[in-house]
Amino acid sequence: MDIPEIEEVVTIMGTGEVGGEYVPINMGDIYINYKPKEEWKIILSKEEMDEKIRRILASVPGVIISLTQPIKMLTDELIEGVRGDLLFGDDLGLLKQQGDEFARVLGSVSGATDVQTEQIVGSPQLVIQIDRQAIARYGINVSDVQEVIRAAIGDANAGQVFEGIQRYNILVRYPEKYRGSKEAIEDILITSSTGAILPLSELTDIREVVGPRQISRKNNQRFITIQCNVSDRDIGSFVEEARQKLETQIELPVGYFFEWGGQFKLQQEANKKLIVIVPIILLIILSLLFLNFHSFKNSLLILLNIPLALVGGIVALWITNQNLSVPSSIGFIALFGIALENGMVLVTYLNQLVKEGIPINKASVDGALLRLRPVLMTALTTALGLMPLLIASGTGSEVQRSLATVVVGGLVTSTILTLLVIPALYKWFSENKATID
Repeated sequence: MDIPEIEEVVTIMGTGEVGGEYVPINMGDIYINYKPKEEWKIILSKEEMDEKIRRILASVPGVIISLTQPIKMLTDELIEGVRGDLLFGDDLGLLKQQGDEFARVLGSVSGATDVQTEQIVGSPQLVIQIDRQAIARYGINVSDVQEVIRAAIGDANAGQVFEGIQRYNILVRYPEKYRGSKEAIEDILITSSTGAILPLSELTDIREVVGPRQISRKNNQRFITIQCNVSDRDIGSFVEEARQKLETQIELPVGYFFEWGGQFKLQQEANKKLIVIVPIILLIILSLLFLNFHSFKNSLLILLNIPLALVGGIVALWITNQNLSVPSSIGFIALFGIALENGMVLVTYLNQLVKEGIPINKASVDGALLRLRPVLMTALTTALGLMPLLIASGTGSEVQRSLATVVVGGLVTSTILTLLVIPALYKWFSENKATID
């Protein structure tokens, strides 16, 4: 709240055990609401805000932070049930040790921020181990000792009380001062079969230990989560570099393995789907073009707009220093549709001129000049409609901006090249070669 641009902060510690987003009480979600962007005075961008928050929270001992967005965080949890990458194994101690090593290596990769390992240990526990030789000397059963411990520290059912048709159990246990410390528990008395009264410390070994805070499983295997954010580079190259470093610097024991999750896994799954979907879409488009023009050559000529548009989208991402992502891939699909529409407008008109008896060379020039205005109108209306997304800077703008950048950049090159390349190549793709001069 010391940052003037922040309006309010709400923190939630842990969650209910039956919720779909269970986390232990040593973890908390801090929700930060910003003031409207026009009221920001000292900090001018979200990146500066993130660095300011990191510097403030870094001064708090024992706190590990990871900056994210609510929707992004929930998406990661829906993918994996967790928010990061997973290291699987059996022994919790070895998992923690290997997880710290993984975090160290990930922290050395360029672009890694907020690297942290899940805190699976650190819960203070009181272990009561029954001395079977001692209880045998006094004629006491194991169940007798366990029953006293359960009733004294936990609770015992002493009966029921009725209020009308409602029924409630009566639970009893020792007062706080007789069960609230290790020394008090050691003084709990147990009666032997001979009538001797013995303190619990004579029959058990009671010690304080630091045990696991939580044990997480996926497909019946224990795992630990290693989280990190990636800044100033794309996720694909980051994971590739991190994978190489992990393979060369860390040798996992037999039965232990690492699995990449979170946004990277979402991106990989989306890319696999796009690899299948895009060729199918192009095949359907080619079929529709053939049904419209009844010419395989004309259909291929119009499809040349796709690489022309692709060049502009890639260059636009490079100029604006953005990465190829899932939203930008969706932008390419939208771009291809607009580029093909412009190609159809031009080729249809060129065919019309040739059918009227105009030589192909003259029809190519005249057609490009006369179709200049319709093609520009189609491209400009789309580009102007995407301008608000292109200059957006609010929450979620990184998704909108990459999609708009691809479409606008691709429209620039496809529009120019459509009016130059397609007319120049038309005479080799035309079905009517009777008049070329």
